[in-house]
Amino acid sequence: MKLDDLAACLETLGHSTRLAAFRLLVRAGRGGLAVGALQRHLDIPASTLSHHLSHLVAAGLVRQTREGRVLRCTADYARMDRIVAALTAECCVGVAEAEAAAEAVQC
Repeated sequence: MKLDDLAACLETLGHSTRLAAFRLLVRAGRGGLAVGALQRHLDIPASTLSHHLSHLVAAGLVRQTREGRVLRCTADYARMDRIVAALTAECCVGVAEAEAAAEAVQC
């Protein structure tokens, strides 16, 4: 995942309402939730939810499908996995080099 793309996803999730909505969708599983159910859980006006969902959709974190009159939202688990992988990809890389440099400075 490119750094700019990762930053955009994290920026989108950096708002508490969007993070709460995304977490609800992750917990809901692959079936997702109807927008009305999301609104009831979050207890926010429909227009506010629509605004936040548009950000999540634009960042590729949420997908929406129309089922008759119902708009269903689902978390994009593959994208979520790529975000986590990008955040942890370099975990502990370079620690030995950093420790060696710190020891050299102390001598």
